[in-house]
Amino acid sequence: MVGIGVAALCMVTPTVQAQVKLNANNIDEVIGEMTLEEKVHMVIGCGMSMGDGAKFPGTAGRTYDIPRLGIPSVYLADGPHRLAMSVKRDFDSRFYYATEFPSGTTVAATFDPNAAYQVGAALGEEVKDYGMDVLLAPGANLMRNALCGRNHEYYSEDPVVTGKMAAGYIKGVQSQGVGTCLKHFAVNNQETNRNNNDSRVAQRPLRELYLKGFEIAVKESQPWSIMTSYNKVNGKYTCEDIDLTENILRDEWGFKGVVMSDWNAGTDAVTSMKAGNDMLQPGQERQYKAILEAVQNGTLDEAILNRNVKRILELVVKCHTFNYKYANETDLKAHAIIDRTIGAEGIVLLDNRSALPLTANVKTIALYGTTSYDMVPAGMGFGSTGVGYYCVSLVEGMRNAGYTVDADIIKKYKKHLFDEQKRLYPNGKPPFSLTPLKRAEEFVPTSDELSAQVKNNDVAIITLGRTSGEASDRRVEEFYLKENESALIKQVAEAYRAAGKKVIVILNICSPVETASWKNMVDAVICAFQPGQEVGNCVADVLTGKVNPSGHLPMTFAIKYGDAPSDSNFPYDYEFKMPSFAMGSGMNFESKEKEEKPKEAVRNVDFTDYEEGIYVGYRYFETFDKEVSYPFGHGLSYTTFSFEIVSSDINGDNCEMKVAVKNTGNCAGKESVQVYVKAPAGGLEKPAKELKAFAKTKLLQPGESEVVTLSWKLMDMASLNEKSSSWELPKGTYQWMVGASSADVRCTVTQKVSKAQKVKVHNAMIPPYKIAQHDMVKR
Repeated sequence: MVGIGVAALCMVTPTVQAQVKLNANNIDEVIGEMTLEEKVHMVIGCGMSMGDGAKFPGTAGRTYDIPRLGIPSVYLADGPHRLAMSVKRDFDSRFYYATEFPSGTTVAATFDPNAAYQVGAALGEEVKDYGMDVLLAPGANLMRNALCGRNHEYYSEDPVVTGKMAAGYIKGVQSQGVGTCLKHFAVNNQETNRNNNDSRVAQRPLRELYLKGFEIAVKESQPWSIMTSYNKVNGKYTCEDIDLTENILRDEWGFKGVVMSDWNAGTDAVTSMKAGNDMLQPGQERQYKAILEAVQNGTLDEAILNRNVKRILELVVKCHTFNYKYANETDLKAHAIIDRTIGAEGIVLLDNRSALPLTANVKTIALYGTTSYDMVPAGMGFGSTGVGYYCVSLVEGMRNAGYTVDADIIKKYKKHLFDEQKRLYPNGKPPFSLTPLKRAEEFVPTSDELSAQVKNNDVAIITLGRTSGEASDRRVEEFYLKENESALIKQVAEAYRAAGKKVIVILNICSPVETASWKNMVDAVICAFQPGQEVGNCVADVLTGKVNPSGHLPMTFAIKYGDAPSDSNFPYDYEFKMPSFAMGSGMNFESKEKEEKPKEAVRNVDFTDYEEGIYVGYRYFETFDKEVSYPFGHGLSYTTFSFEIVSSDINGDNCEMKVAVKNTGNCAGKESVQVYVKAPAGGLEKPAKELKAFAKTKLLQPGESEVVTLSWKLMDMASLNEKSSSWELPKGTYQWMVGASSADVRCTVTQKVSKAQKVKVHNAMIPPYKIAQHDMVKR
């Protein structure tokens, strides 16, 4: 444990007299004035800001400062949907609140990069206003599996949606003059044994899926920094892999910023330095000693250390800390409006049998499900406690919308939640948790209670909740409804529908759940995901029609767990306990000086084979005609839309399609246009269709049309040939399909590529073994 040691080292000020002060034009000169010890300090973090006396308590940490050279500390704070820092500070009567914005998944469901920009800009304003410099966000890993504990931080099962949404978020944050840290690079798709798991993936899916979202984000938004992940990729820790951090990230993609490790990731500080992982966070004394000794004995070239220091100083001179007096307060009211707006726009209407929007004759509402009274605004982890400075319940949201919520049912749930709290936490809830806390079990009203409730109310709304967080994955039983949840839906639906009254289910969830067995029992199903602190108002806005739902699923809802080929290569039934961490002044995870005796590797825990290859999400379900409950991109509206292809063209390296979208219904609404491409036969094996572009209309009035332009690069339709390590685009006729989801194609046009294309890439990341393709995806 080195938190205290590193913090102490970071306070050491050399007696060497300074001749220069850092500015944007003299970085090389400043490096020339630094001692070797100072250089080593610059590539090591100063511990997490958790102890007494920290400038920004509850934040991730800071970089080393050298006052004699005019080098300030850069302050880092966790994200992605909330600026994570302590609300209270020692001997300070003020409250330092930060807004809980919608989860990454909710933002992605808007299918609108501008929505991500708005969330990013508001978050960036809070980062700036509170004096921080870099927000450790966004997350851009692929949703490979429905049970990944960190899916709520990520965007989609599709790399184009992931990359475009991440780029929008990054542009928004950085528009405020503060930095982002794109994470977790790369192939970080499970939390079980996250510090040691080896993600074994062949080069083609690695490039086409798992790196593609990062590539798009880097090229379109240039984040100030990138964070490597805990896991290994094909046997190497990501922070120690020069192919990832130098050859691909910098040389191929043109990344210009700082690469930092995840907190206490990797094992070899010197190898990390050589690999271009510029900064090790949050810093360990043994890392400092190892780097210092390596330079002194010649095993680490000081030129490499200087290179890494230069990148860090280039970040420092960009930051507000360098020249900005911050307000230490922010516009929470304005940001709450943004949360409510984007949170509602990310809600997906999955099913609607004339139940929504609520009609004028609906006055009184029966709210069922413990989550109606205890909504889930966001996921758990260092980036969030899962609760902002407030959280709007559905009771409050519906009351704000002018409805009467059954008071007798409220009393029953208040008592139930109180009793459950005592049962689950007899000593009170813990003040902090990386992983989700246990939630109250459901209860089912008696038949007599239901009979009275049906008479007293015009409609029934049932809310089901799921949470997730860092350091653990969800168990397979969390994909399915619990016995009491199923019974609640069945009995409430039977009672209300028998009386000719509607039943609506709200899914306040972090990731897909099973819906096929019960969705036909009810009249409408809404997936709210996690809309942030305004969650109750967001849901009410959609239920009442104040907001016409325009969200679309950024992932597939399978019928059952096991339908997706990744399901057999995921630790869905393995209970893994996170190693302990110490609560010292640095709050660093304990790191072991010596390796333990090797043990036999456990499949899907110590290593995970990505046997499904390129067949992730809809790429599998569409290609092999596997039935799903709700397809990727699915989302209904209270109005209807027609699509018409106006033009399509390939002009040099650019592909473009113009699509006219017309509101053919009776109320105003927005619609997302999705363009999928089907490749000609004869080349490499390809999925049936792949998303290449998407766009969202403005709010269209009934009868109004808008022509949206969708564009992508020609080589975006190429595939990676692992044998030649080249991107290959075969000649032939391509189908460009315009749809409202992967399963709802409205119109198609063909385009010919008359000449095959080939682009060589760096021959990196090919594993020393061949990943066997899973039986489910063998033709």
